[in-house]
Amino acid sequence: MVNRLIGAFVFLFFITAYSCSRQPFRNTNKIYKKQAKQYAREIGHTPAIFNNMQRNDPYWIGTTNFNIRKPNFVIIHHTAQNSCAETLKAFTRASSQVSAHYVICKDGTIHHMLNDYLRSWHAGLAKWGSVTDLNSSSLGIEIDNNGFETFTEPQINSLLQLLDTLKRKYNIPAANFIGHSDIAPSRKVDPNIYFPWKAMADRGFGLWYADTTNVTVPETFNSLYALRIVGYDVRDSVAAVKAFKRHFLQDTSAVITSGDRKVLFDLQKKSM
Repeated sequence: MVNRLIGAFVFLFFITAYSCSRQPFRNTNKIYKKQAKQYAREIGHTPAIFNNMQRNDPYWIGTTNFNIRKPNFVIIHHTAQNSCAETLKAFTRASSQVSAHYVICKDGTIHHMLNDYLRSWHAGLAKWGSVTDLNSSSLGIEIDNNGFETFTEPQINSLLQLLDTLKRKYNIPAANFIGHSDIAPSRKVDPNIYFPWKAMADRGFGLWYADTTNVTVPETFNSLYALRIVGYDVRDSVAAVKAFKRHFLQDTSAVITSGDRKVLFDLQKKSM
């Protein structure tokens, strides 16, 4: 009898251990579902912000003309961590206070971590053009990369498929596919100089410049004004220049050369 009890205990232990190893994020998935249900209930409530006002109408009138807010930007990041597993753990740990809608691992696996209509915490303090709350209007995509290595072919292939889906589904403009360093030049460098922005732009994801061989830049051309027209926050002008060069020239310097002026002149025209 004792042997049978011991055997049953051992069996249950291994079954539990196996289940946990197969579903390591079971507990955080439960938290996700609980939070999503809470937001769903909030959305489903009758609008009631003015219910206690003395002059409120005697009954509620609901409009018939509405839909769900949709994302209008895609922000691309590198994880700056050493593995996909490390990133997934960080994004399921409440104390980290960071998240993203998608994580793409080196083997091309895409983890969809948050409903596209919900607000993830990936952009932080950021600005692009006149938009100052990028978390509320964007989708965040994190790519497993420490920031100092090339992106893998499976990652780029998966990313292109994902971007194509998102662009078509939400009608996101080509110019609104940008990097974290573009929107937060004073704080961030991702996805850094190894990210293939031109290849992305060739597929319709992000702006790129034309051949500038025969471009003549007017003497009155103002580089900082052009950066602002493109979308950069130029309050920290050095950081803005670095972000621009990191994205479009795979360069980390803060000096705008005559060739850079041609590129920026062309991008300004495309952004106006």
